[in-house]
Amino acid sequence: MTHPAFNSDSVAVITGGASGIGLASATKFAGMGMCLAIVDRAEDKLADAESALRAAGASDVMTAATDISDRAQVEALEAEVTNRFGGTDILMNNAGIGMRSSCLGPLEAWQSTLDVNLWGAVHGTQVFAPGMIARGRPGAIINTGSKQGITTPPGNPAYNVSKAALKAFTEALAYEFRNTENCQITAHLLIPGFVHTGMIGLAEKPPAAWTAEQTADFFIDSVNRGDFYILCPDNDVPRPLDEKRIAWAIGDIIENRPPLSRWHPDYADAFAAYIEGDE
Repeated sequence: MTHPAFNSDSVAVITGGASGIGLASATKFAGMGMCLAIVDRAEDKLADAESALRAAGASDVMTAATDISDRAQVEALEAEVTNRFGGTDILMNNAGIGMRSSCLGPLEAWQSTLDVNLWGAVHGTQVFAPGMIARGRPGAIINTGSKQGITTPPGNPAYNVSKAALKAFTEALAYEFRNTENCQITAHLLIPGFVHTGMIGLAEKPPAAWTAEQTADFFIDSVNRGDFYILCPDNDVPRPLDEKRIAWAIGDIIENRPPLSRWHPDYADAFAAYIEGDE
């Protein structure tokens, strides 16, 4: 099965598209012959991305140095894409940042993280989706979430909150799409594993990490299967381990354990036994 929007007649808009998972996904779309709009705040990377995507087979490529946290800029982007390509079929809300944070501050880290990771996707969806639906063609909106938005590990609560909120938003979006008359748009939540991108700040790929290209391949295959939750493994964490970690996290509520009990010393042995399959 292939998603009906994954073809040479489609127009794809990818935020955070000049590097990492965004560029790797855009390259896969280019290989399908799509027209592409690559959006990124890193203006210095856009020209190289455009050249690479044209070489990969894209029918046409436009680039935009757009701040997706600014609703007016997103509206201008949608108008430019529509003027150039006639509309949008695939929207990948992929741009994200990972500033360090604490529950007690600083405020800037919270505002910046939520502005990009959450509001960027909300702006993109609300601005592009009406035209995508009215276009009357099959399409897809893919939002890049995170496992940290599901298991919410300690250390960076602003990032966790942004991705947890994005998960809830994308789930509601899928529900609304399937209950909207004549809507042929599907919604998907991309949940990467450990991926070697600029966000992790390492020049060489750690052995445990997947490449952005592996993640893009998995993402495309998952959407073609019709998956909503695109839960990516990596070279260190297979899907069964992810499933156990996610189940343990929701078990904190069901079992009335302390929050984040996976990292609580009183539950260390119980968690280890659960992962090993003894419970």
